[in-house]
Amino acid sequence: MKTEVAASALHHIEEVAEQMKLLGDKNRLMMLALLQEREWCVCEFVEIFDISQPGISQHMRKLKSHRIVKEERRGQWVYYSLNIEDKPHIQAVLRHLPGREELLRDFDKIVACSYNDPSISV
Repeated sequence: MKTEVAASALHHIEEVAEQMKLLGDKNRLMMLALLQEREWCVCEFVEIFDISQPGISQHMRKLKSHRIVKEERRGQWVYYSLNIEDKPHIQAVLRHLPGREELLRDFDKIVACSYNDPSISV
């Protein structure tokens, strides 16, 4: 029984370590900061970060594989949202990051996705 508990604890620590490594990339960290306020379309992240769609998708795939984000397909677009309710270590990091307005101001860009959804404002 003790061995099972120790193995479970070790697995949890390894999982948290892997998740924290993902936050070591500034683009992924900024994506997560933006996702705190609302879901975002890949097309919006392409414009904000000036990274190709495959590049954004690769970042998001890594975050999704560790269950930090979840995705929803709507037609040809993929939208991402945070999935950190059970990850207090990530919540703690994100609480210390700038908000959407400050981040977008630093990028000095207006984001306009080809998919116009009036319920989403940048």
